[in-house]
Amino acid sequence: MERREFLRTGVAALAGACFSDDLSAHLVVPTARGRFQLKYAPHFGMFKHSAGDDLIDQLKFAADQGFVAWQDNGLKARPVDVQEKIGRTMASLGMEMGLFVASAAFPALHSVRKDDAAWQPLLDDIRDSVAVAKRVHSKWITILPGRASDARGADLWSDRGVELLKRCCDLLETHELVMVLDPLTWGHHVPGTQVPDSPACKILFDLCRWHMTEGGLASNIDLAWPSIGYVQCADNPGRKEPGTGTIEYRRVFEHLVAKGYAGIVGMEHGNSKPGVAGERAVIEAYAAAEPT
Repeated sequence: MERREFLRTGVAALAGACFSDDLSAHLVVPTARGRFQLKYAPHFGMFKHSAGDDLIDQLKFAADQGFVAWQDNGLKARPVDVQEKIGRTMASLGMEMGLFVASAAFPALHSVRKDDAAWQPLLDDIRDSVAVAKRVHSKWITILPGRASDARGADLWSDRGVELLKRCCDLLETHELVMVLDPLTWGHHVPGTQVPDSPACKILFDLCRWHMTEGGLASNIDLAWPSIGYVQCADNPGRKEPGTGTIEYRRVFEHLVAKGYAGIVGMEHGNSKPGVAGERAVIEAYAAAEPT
């Protein structure tokens, strides 16, 4: 099934149911929160040269630059006291936590046949993730399925995988949490795609990977719109900040704003330049791509 056809069928089903020392001379430090129209979410390590290694200092630095969201794929592996501290700090800064990886158990499933014993590790991970999400006041989690070219990934998106995903959704719905799935990274052929009819299951729209395989970002955002729960960005090629590749990010961000997107845009990329100068370049890149 071609990717566009996948979106017309699988997505339709889902819709029926996520510095130099003189830094201040180069940055416009906001006088009020909300420098950006979209909720761009940096991640730990992106500003470590400017803010230092301390996680809390990195959050505070990002808030000072006008970022109102954050993303931490590895959040679940952090000690509980660290998670709680991150949650308290973000609340005090008026920041919103984006997604974190809830489970890597899907690739360990050799098939998604109806097998309670084989499914249990994933379901346990989902239950544990509810507690993590509450500590940091997050709404979004993600899982790491296999690729569709593998038997495991193909099974996930077949009839056999729907019940397993629905069980995950049953655990999340009560807590108003959303599991975002990423079917757009697995090549052009995703056979037999189905998803649960649940508000707890959405798709993650990765702008860079979509651009790599098909392009037409605005039209495909429109096509997938009812099912998009979460957006991630990076430029292509290179997977660095906007302006380092060929994606016209100002137009893409303008389209998201025009659509009324109120969710998070995860900054799922590296820095194109090292050190403080590279971190300044990232901040300036988002300022330059800001919708007019």
